[in-house]
Amino acid sequence: MKKIAIIGLGYVGLPLAIEFGKKFKTIGYDIKKTRINELKEKLDITNEVSVNDFKQSKKLSFTSSIKDIKDCNIYIVAVPTPKNHLKKPNLKPLIDASKALGKIISNQDIVIFESTVYPGVTDDICAPIIEKISKLKYLNKESNQPGFYCGYSPERINPGDKKNHFTKIKKIVAGSNKKITKKISNLYNQIILSGTHEVSSIKAAEAVKVIENVQRDINIALMNELSIIFNKMNLNTEEILKAAETKWNFLNFRPGLVGGHCIGVDPYYLIHKSTAIGYKPNLIKAGRRVNDNMGYYIAEEVCKLFKKKKIKLNKSRILILGIAYKEDCRDIRNTLVVDIYKKLKKLYNLEVDIFDPIVNKKDVWNEYKIELVDNLKSNYYDGLILAVNHKIFRNMGLKKLIMYAKKKNIIYDIKYAFPAKSVDGRL
Repeated sequence: MKKIAIIGLGYVGLPLAIEFGKKFKTIGYDIKKTRINELKEKLDITNEVSVNDFKQSKKLSFTSSIKDIKDCNIYIVAVPTPKNHLKKPNLKPLIDASKALGKIISNQDIVIFESTVYPGVTDDICAPIIEKISKLKYLNKESNQPGFYCGYSPERINPGDKKNHFTKIKKIVAGSNKKITKKISNLYNQIILSGTHEVSSIKAAEAVKVIENVQRDINIALMNELSIIFNKMNLNTEEILKAAETKWNFLNFRPGLVGGHCIGVDPYYLIHKSTAIGYKPNLIKAGRRVNDNMGYYIAEEVCKLFKKKKIKLNKSRILILGIAYKEDCRDIRNTLVVDIYKKLKKLYNLEVDIFDPIVNKKDVWNEYKIELVDNLKSNYYDGLILAVNHKIFRNMGLKKLIMYAKKKNIIYDIKYAFPAKSVDGRL
């Protein structure tokens, strides 16, 4: 009988636990006691799971004690895999999870990793840690001897997207041998409506995940670079892209800020591995450079607009609308809006406020030491920057938003939310 433990209950782990909890006895485990207490009260501060979702998942329970998941036989690891200050992979959460599993795992148990990594992390780093602590052999070939198995199934969750739920997206699966691959495939097929796609090895599955986000990163970097070129030529980037889309094979990407825990992070994992094996991934690194600098570029463009409209920069007030890394999402990890804020405030000496009613104010303060504003004053700001196109801003519309600006102002639209003629600048 299957008993599943989900390790890590963030944007990936919690929705996964909810779905498995509808079918199997499932325990959601997280080291954060406050998170567990909230989940027991059917409260999800990430806003990915509703009270009704909790109610439907009748076989799901939560714990912050590792002992409570000791009798499970399938462990799914969904912990964060961030980058450090040097833009190198930070595998500490994954290593800590592997150490914890090594203390409780039993013979014939299966450990499935969903955290995004570069090819080789599961087999070369995680499995050996579990093996060393548990004293059980990692069975990466067909075998009847005592030991444990591993698998990899990359997460395909899109935070804030209520339409494309992860259960509707085909799941990549791989196991440490063919038999385990089939077992993992059968397991996920219980909750994934679109089915699974089996690949030949765990390393291949790891590669699938990392290139999905590398591809998006490079395509967005191209759009960002094009927008910079077209802006210098006084051309409308959106008009050009819409016209180009009339060709059947033109890819639909837009310029923008690339933050968050995936697209802005995962390329560095592949860059790290590629460099380690002796190949310099020049294109991937170039894409990262372009995207990492977009916040600073936007700040410079805003200041040029101030000078163009003869609004004094010194002590001018700017309101940035949105700090989340994407619209209708509470996640603030690696948001490049902070780069715009810092450059305008520190380099150009502007007074900068950020308004985002969706995110958690305490999280923003703890992470970035930025105090968000709650109440907006009419006729107060010299400039507005629409950084994140939340539904609440879309519903307000430019007519209402512009009430917070002085008569003489600049409006910069990063997200193409408003008609080009009604704003002073766009990405």
